[in-house]
Parts: sequence; structure tokens; C-alpha cells
Amino acid sequence: MKPYQHEVKYYECDRMGVTHHSNYIRFMEEARVDWMDQLGYGFERMEAEGIVSPVVALSCNYKRTTTFKDVIEIEVAVDGMSDLKISFAYTMRVGGKVVCTAVSTHCFLEAGRPVVFRDRFPQLYAAITAPK
Repeated sequence: MKPYQHEVKYYECDRMGVTHHSNYIRFMEEARVDWMDQLGYGFERMEAEGIVSPVVALSCNYKRTTTFKDVIEIEVAVDGMSDLKISFAYTMRVGGKVVCTAVSTHCFLEAGRPVVFRDRFPQLYAAITAPK
């Protein structure tokens, strides 16, 4: 999969000129949406089919600061899966140096009820779990 790239905008920085920590969560979402699109099964398609995917857990480890105009390259990988949840690992780099690592965990709901991922999305499950 091709890494997602995000160029830090001026408004994403705090008074010290550093990217505000809360923006990394948005960057993760952008990268995750791009990753799903690259798999050919985007969130738009899921939502059109009545599926939502809320975040149920999140952790970030900030390693280095980023600033205005830095291009953050974000690699997304599946960190783990169960019948009801999927976790994504993110590695964010600027100029080859790791600036942040993170993990987000999501469930899938249809009409407010949990969905067994493998049963509801067999093709997507196969694409995600196929040996690389």
C-alpha cells in the first residue's frame, strides 16, 4: 500500500509553531480512509451500505515535533483483528524520521448493532488478511 501524505497547514500549528497534538488524530483518519480506498472498499461504500465504524480506543506516541509545511508520510497497517474489532497501526515520518506512532481500534455497527466483520465483508476481510 502506498503511504498517505499530509502537508501540515498553518492553522494546524500552535503558538509555538508546532503541529498541535490533536491534529494527528485527524491525520490518522485521513490515512485510514485513503488506505481503505486503496483496498477498493472505501468508507463511503460502507456507509452507503449502512455500516459505521466508530473509534473505540486510541493511543499516540509523539516522538518528534512537526511544523508548518512539513510533509508527514503515514503508513497504515492492520495491527490486529477479532470478529468485532479491527486495530490499525500508524507510523508517521518526516524526512524518514519517525515523528509519531499510533494505534486506533474500531468496531463496525449496522443499525446500532455490532457486525461480525468477516461475515459482513468477506471480500474485504480476505483482502486485509491475505499474506503480503
